[in-house]
Amino acid sequence: MLSMSISIVRLGSPRRPEEGLRLGTVRRPPRGVPRAEFATQDWYDVWFPNLAPSPDTVKRGLAAKTPAAWASFAKRYRAEMKKGPAQHDLALLAALSKSADFSMGCYCAEESRCHRSVLRQLLLEAGAEVLPG
Repeated sequence: MLSMSISIVRLGSPRRPEEGLRLGTVRRPPRGVPRAEFATQDWYDVWFPNLAPSPDTVKRGLAAKTPAAWASFAKRYRAEMKKGPAQHDLALLAALSKSADFSMGCYCAEESRCHRSVLRQLLLEAGAEVLPG
């Protein structure tokens, strides 16, 4: 059986062949890009804001300039992801990672200062197959 997995990516970056379907785990679509061009411009195939931080939590993450501020953001985002619907989404994606290749991401340039670094850990904790960053 082939090994399947999730790739964690920066939206808008060139796609790699093994990525499969690309999910955008962001609150807002890319600015100035027509909806019909989201996939062809390598943003995402499916918008999946369910696993994006809330607007207030995004602001906290963007403002985090110290390790303590980043830890506060991560704690708050993790708390949001413990709520029922997000837990179901994480479990679904973890199960799908066993039988399909797909990718998930955000716009941030640096994964270590982006919610996708925390999302990577949440997926791993849910039992997902996630490619190393």
